[in-house]
Amino acid sequence: MNPPDYPLDLTVAEASQLIQSNPATVRMIDVREPFEIEICRIAGAETIPMRQIPEHVATLPRDQHLLILCHHGNRSLRVTQFLRAQGFTAVSNIAGGIDAWAEELDPTMPRY
Repeated sequence: MNPPDYPLDLTVAEASQLIQSNPATVRMIDVREPFEIEICRIAGAETIPMRQIPEHVATLPRDQHLLILCHHGNRSLRVTQFLRAQGFTAVSNIAGGIDAWAEELDPTMPRY
């Protein structure tokens, strides 16, 4: 994908499809707090709490499409915007967060 091809927001279905079809070029980052991760998580997602993102900017890959996830999509949108302001072009928010993921893709996942 070219930089203009990276949308600001993706639906959970679009994010899941990207992960399944391009596992080597996509990385999901869950920015929820540790107590939230204990309730439910998506296998394979890297966890970096939102407040720690600034200290991880230098270690985040710029050659992968970063998919940012939180509970409902608000924190992850702010992280997505922050990373774009730091020069990351391949970064998208997962709209609706893990709550939408549970509702639409994995109804067995605990919700909170």
